[in-house]
Amino acid sequence: MEVPLAHLDRAFDYLVPAADDDAAQPGVRVKVRFAGQLVGGFLLERRESSEHGGKLAYLDRVISAERVLDPEVARLARAVADRYAGNLSDVLRLAVPPRHARVESQPVPPPTGAAPGDAAPGDAAPGDAAPGDAPGDDAAPGWTDYPAGPAFLRALRDGKPARAVWTAAPAEDWPARIAEAAVATVRAGRGVIVVVADARDLARVDRALARRLGDGRHVALNAAAGPAERYRRFLSASRHRVPVVAGTRAAMFAPVARLGLVVIWDDGDDLHAEPRAPYPHAREVLLTRAQLADAAALVAGFGRTGEAQLLLETGWAQPITAAREALRARSPRIVPTGDDPQRSRDPGAVSARLPSQAWQAARDALKEDTPVLVQVPRRGYVPSVACAQCRTPARCPHCSGPLGLAGARDLPVCHWCGRAAAAYACPACGGRRLRASVTGARRTAEELGRAFSGVPVRTSGRDEVLDVVPGAASLIVCTPGAEPVAAGGYGAVLLLDTWALLTRSDLRAAEEALRRWLNASALARPGGRVVVVADGSLAPVQALLRWDPGWFAARELAERRELGFPPAARMASVTGRPEAVGELLAAARLPDGVEVLGPVPADDGQERMLLRSARSRAAELAHTLHEAAAVRSARKAALPVRIQVDPADLF
Repeated sequence: MEVPLAHLDRAFDYLVPAADDDAAQPGVRVKVRFAGQLVGGFLLERRESSEHGGKLAYLDRVISAERVLDPEVARLARAVADRYAGNLSDVLRLAVPPRHARVESQPVPPPTGAAPGDAAPGDAAPGDAAPGDAPGDDAAPGWTDYPAGPAFLRALRDGKPARAVWTAAPAEDWPARIAEAAVATVRAGRGVIVVVADARDLARVDRALARRLGDGRHVALNAAAGPAERYRRFLSASRHRVPVVAGTRAAMFAPVARLGLVVIWDDGDDLHAEPRAPYPHAREVLLTRAQLADAAALVAGFGRTGEAQLLLETGWAQPITAAREALRARSPRIVPTGDDPQRSRDPGAVSARLPSQAWQAARDALKEDTPVLVQVPRRGYVPSVACAQCRTPARCPHCSGPLGLAGARDLPVCHWCGRAAAAYACPACGGRRLRASVTGARRTAEELGRAFSGVPVRTSGRDEVLDVVPGAASLIVCTPGAEPVAAGGYGAVLLLDTWALLTRSDLRAAEEALRRWLNASALARPGGRVVVVADGSLAPVQALLRWDPGWFAARELAERRELGFPPAARMASVTGRPEAVGELLAAARLPDGVEVLGPVPADDGQERMLLRSARSRAAELAHTLHEAAAVRSARKAALPVRIQVDPADLF
């Protein structure tokens, strides 16, 4: 039932009226009477009898005979709810999109290239070639640069549950490699789910799948398609008309027939973390699904997260990495600006925002008529300013929020209350002049435009994200995650203000910095130049120079294991008003060995407690927290408490 109360998180038995006997099949939407109200829900299964000793009520009605909740997805939803101390109804809200009656009544056409009488793609026998497969699909030359790649594809074609962590080489056409893995799985008569972080990556995967599978052999689930079109594509999957589903985060619950492979690209991207209860992460959902369905799994990216490294060290997955010869042939030339040799040649490189080496790399690339990518961690013009005299950060005199500049001639404006501070005076020294503490992408583009006059300068970020840029000479200034693909690759990539990524107060700051640098550097053409404005002795910079994210992930995981941090340990956060948090923890019978950390301040007068346990006790901890939430729910507690298992932001 669609009742998000923890103490009601279970199945309820109802009688089925004779008139609805045919339509009332597992997976359909229904309406039932509960506590005097009509509520929606899903019919999970039909039984001859009930263990309930009291009188049973009848279903009010079957909303639609469309079976939108696949039994495999229902089992997955229950497992996800249990893992994240959540309610099944909340997970089902994420798994099944809202109904669109008009679309539901329309027939779904058969896949292009298949006759109307042909079997559905998901019903093909293992080993049969799927309709639409082109001759020669057995050859996937792109995977031969990875010694374990061909064996992985053979396992997919044989229908085996191979599980791998793929570290892509620079300049890799990763959508094509994923499409080839999908084709191999479809040839075995199995289905595929591909999850990417954003719409731009989905568009690339969509095009690659269309080239390899043919039209009508897959669907792309994306909220941008609109409610009607998204529901139409969902029905194509739930009716098993297509064997492959690609999409952003919501596609992790796609109802694919005979699931044979789940793929997640760039699993470290924070867009994979669901912001709605019970806050599941796409990687964990897909790995759980692969385990339940005995399917293959591919965790892929240019970088490698601690969680992916743990999969390798526990033996759950095997690595797929490029041979050193192929890596050397593909890699750009990566140089830091803060190592000792560079300091001796250019003493100003330590403090300069654009050292001479970076300027020279950009100039050479532009002379060769190739584009230059400039990655800047902060968007805007000057997002942070300080007193020019004493360097004290400038704060709003009304609310103490940080001040920033939206343009060269604009007044400083507070980021919190939006008020302009026209008469700002430094409270420490009385100075009225301001200087930039952090330079944003727009200010960087302005400075580069003056330095390289006559060269087109474009920005890609929050306001406008570019997808593709021409291969001609130009400067592309972007924020992390908004890097467009250049035709033929970039001649040079400049990674500026690296300190802003490395000094964040976050457990994953170094891992995230390396991930963003690798994603940008991978867009350089082979032999191009990548200049990272950082000290070459830092571990993330060393991993970038050698293009060895596996080494860095192993190092990070070892450190977290020593400190008891995720993923080596499990964490749960409890956030709310102090009295509500105390009430929940008092009702929780925490397992032995659970460490309670905190409280620490949270937003809006709330506090946060962290609970740490060994991975072996994680399921018990989640169950205990859900039971405590059920106690508060049954008592009709007025103040809410947010429970998050393995939260993305710990600090």
